[in-house]
Amino acid sequence: MRHADDTRRLTADVREVGSLVRHLQSDIELLSDDPVIIPGQCDENADSPLDNKEVLGRSEWIGLPDVGTYLKARVDSGANTSSLSATDITRFERDGETWVRFKMALSDDAVVVDRVRDEWIEAPVVRRVRILQAAGEESRPVVRMLMTLGPIREQVEFTLNDRSHLNYPVLLGRRFIMDIAMIDVAETYLHPRPEFPGGRPSDEASEDEATDDDENEVNGDES
Repeated sequence: MRHADDTRRLTADVREVGSLVRHLQSDIELLSDDPVIIPGQCDENADSPLDNKEVLGRSEWIGLPDVGTYLKARVDSGANTSSLSATDITRFERDGETWVRFKMALSDDAVVVDRVRDEWIEAPVVRRVRILQAAGEESRPVVRMLMTLGPIREQVEFTLNDRSHLNYPVLLGRRFIMDIAMIDVAETYLHPRPEFPGGRPSDEASEDEATDDDENEVNGDES
């Protein structure tokens, strides 16, 4: 009787061990399998970093609707701020705020609507910037003006300084370019010249574009 009980217990133990061995073999097979890699799903509708950005050439026409003229602009991501050529800059107070009155500093051959050459322009001062030059430090006013460039229509901050010795009365820096545009330095004037009363038609702009002298444009003191 005792022998029969021992035999049954031994048989049960053998079956249990056999079951454990089978489970271990199964686990080992699973571990030896190559991992399943689920490829990431690409969202074809996701916006590219370049989507919705305007492509600008290294030179472009801009418009100043509140002044009533077009001007040539150099587009330069190496410059931090944008700059507008100005002279006779006079500070004054209006309603408790600091304003400036100025004229555009333009060379004789600058392309502009002629009637604005000697026109006084007034604008509130947004802030002042300090410019470090070899000759020392200079403080310049910054004004905000409405500007157009192709489909772009933005309030742009301009540092006022005399650029009449340069080929472009306007410099557009990376603060303007950031988030809304990118530069193709191999191209120029990708967008049409805006039209203003008293100015030349847009389709005649190519004659004025041919007079550019990029070698005369130096990355001056904008930073």
